[in-house]
Amino acid sequence: MSTYPDAPGHRNVDTSVAAAAALAPKLGRLQRMAQDEICDAGWLGLTADELAARLDMDRWSIQPRTTELKRKGLIRDSGQRRPNRTGKQAIVWIAA
Repeated sequence: MSTYPDAPGHRNVDTSVAAAAALAPKLGRLQRMAQDEICDAGWLGLTADELAARLDMDRWSIQPRTTELKRKGLIRDSGQRRPNRTGKQAIVWIAA
C-alpha cells in the first residue's frame, strides 16, 4: 500500500478516508497534470488558484497536489507571492 505523497492523505475520519480512496486511482494523473502546468509556466510559476484555472478544475481538487509534488521534490516555493481569489497572498510554485 502506498503512503503520502504517493497516495492521497486523509484525516482518519470516515468521510476523509472515503474521499482519499476515491481519489487514489486518479492521483498520479492529477499530479502529472499539475507538474506539467507548473513546468510550462517557467520562472513565472503558478499559484494554486492559477493552476486550478489552467486545468479547469476546482481549487480544492488541485491544491493538495502542490503539497504532494513539493514533498516529492518536483516543485518548490519560488519565494514570489501573488494574490489568490480571496485577495490573500499565495505561494507561487515553480519546477524544482
